[in-house]
Amino acid sequence: MELGLKAAMNQVAEDVDRAFDRLLAIPADPRRSLYEAMRHAAIGGGKRLRPLLVRASADLFKVDPACSLRVGLAIECVHVYSLIHDDMPCMDDDDMRRGRPTVHRAFDEATAVLAGDSLHALAFEVLAEPETHADPFIRAELVSELARASGPAGMAGGQMMDLVAETETFDLPTVTKLQQLKTGALISFCLEAGAILGHVPPEGRRPLRGYARDIGLAFQIADDLLDVEGQEELTGKAVGKDANAGKATFVSLLGIDRARSQARMLVDQAIGHLASFGAEADLLRAIARYVVERDR
Repeated sequence: MELGLKAAMNQVAEDVDRAFDRLLAIPADPRRSLYEAMRHAAIGGGKRLRPLLVRASADLFKVDPACSLRVGLAIECVHVYSLIHDDMPCMDDDDMRRGRPTVHRAFDEATAVLAGDSLHALAFEVLAEPETHADPFIRAELVSELARASGPAGMAGGQMMDLVAETETFDLPTVTKLQQLKTGALISFCLEAGAILGHVPPEGRRPLRGYARDIGLAFQIADDLLDVEGQEELTGKAVGKDANAGKATFVSLLGIDRARSQARMLVDQAIGHLASFGAEADLLRAIARYVVERDR
C-alpha cells in the first residue's frame, strides 16, 4: 500500500472512531446494552473506505475536512447498520465480522435489530445538523441522496437481490446490477457527497460518477476473489460462503483469471475518469489501485 494512502486511511479511521466514541457515549439507563452493541459494531476494525472516499472527493474542492468527516461518519453509520442486519440468521447468518463476534452473537438478535435501526436513524440525524454544512439546501441534498443510495433503489434493493440469488440462477448482467446496488450505490454517494459539499452542480460530477461506478464494481470483484482465495484470519470473516450458498458471482461466471483482469481494467478506467484533475486527485487514484490489491 502506498505510504500516502496508508497515512490517510489511518487518519480517517482514527477520526471516525473518535467521532463514534463521542456520538455513542453509553447512557446510565436501561438503553446501555443498545449503545454497547452499536459501539461493538461501529468502533474499531473495518477499512473505513467510504469515509476516506468522501474525504478524497471533498478535498478536490477544498471542503472543510470537519464537514467531510461528518458526511463520512453518516455513510459509515449506514454501512455498519447494513452489516449488522446482513449478518443476522434471517439473512447471511454470519458469526464473525471484522475478526470478532457479530452483534447478534455478542448480544442477541433483538438488540442487533435495534442497533442497526439506531445507526440508520443516526446517519440522517448527523447529516441534518448544521455542523455538517451551514447551507440547509446542501444538507437536504445530502439527506436525499443518501436515502436513495440506501433504500430499495440502492443498497437494500441489492441485498434483496442477493437473497434471491440463493434460489435463482443469475447471469452476468443481473449479478452486475445486484452489485451496483448492494455495494456500488453507497460508494457512488461517497463521491457525489464530496462534490455536493463543494457546490459542484450535477452536470459537473460526471467524472466522479464514472470513477465511482468503476471502482464499485472492481471492489466487488476483489471481494469475490477474496471469498475464493482469501484467508479468514486476514479478511476477519468467513470465506467460501458464496460458493457454499450456490450464488453466482463475478468469479463463478468469469473464472478467477478473467475476473482479476476485469477488475484491473475497471481500475484503469476509474483512474482515466480523473484525467481532468491534477495532483489533488492522487488519493483517489491510490484508492482505486488499493481496491484490487487488498487482502481483506
